[in-house]
Amino acid sequence: MMDYTDKRVLVVGATGGIGQAIVSDLTQRGACVTPLSRSVNNLDITDETSVAAHMNALDGEFDMVLITTGALDPMGHKPEKSITHVTADSLTQHFLLNAIGPALVIKYAIPLLPKNCPSVIAALSARVGSIGDNRLGGWTSYRAAKAALNQIVHTTAIELARTHKHTTCVALHPGTVVTPLTRAYLGRHPAMPATEAAQNLLQVLSQLTPKQSGQFYDWAGKDIPW
Repeated sequence: MMDYTDKRVLVVGATGGIGQAIVSDLTQRGACVTPLSRSVNNLDITDETSVAAHMNALDGEFDMVLITTGALDPMGHKPEKSITHVTADSLTQHFLLNAIGPALVIKYAIPLLPKNCPSVIAALSARVGSIGDNRLGGWTSYRAAKAALNQIVHTTAIELARTHKHTTCVALHPGTVVTPLTRAYLGRHPAMPATEAAQNLLQVLSQLTPKQSGQFYDWAGKDIPW
């Protein structure tokens, strides 16, 4: 595992199940963590004015920026069983929280990344956002929003390779994790505690290099098809 002692890490979505576990793990490892969230800092990632104000208020450079926000049922819009249940509002709300919000954070996080030394920027995506891995259908709004997030990360990585050659930018699938986000949808699916998910994700990030920037990995470090 990477030595996180004195590393400056920004965690956006720091009070969510996975975000909170990551903050705790990194703090125990000696990292200097800056947590941002809606509940504590009144950060609204769907509002560019809010994102700009919070990100521009941060000083110095960060070795790592982790975006751990997301929702399966924003504004009460639960995952659909079929395309016949999709509404314009469900698509809008899923895109706002699961794609547009992270894109805005990434936009304002780039000036906080060093240009001449290694850094990481990662966003939590989901395997169901993979088009190549989709064999079940359903969950259209959530799938589409996460697929959009994957494209945003991939495109950002291409651009960062020109200006931040030592930066690794990736999308991560944390696995099925027991959090308030997933509790109503777990069913019989095996799930891991948030503390384990945090350890897994940090392990994966510690092994990545800029050559792997722009890719989509699961909690075990395995490639996920777009």
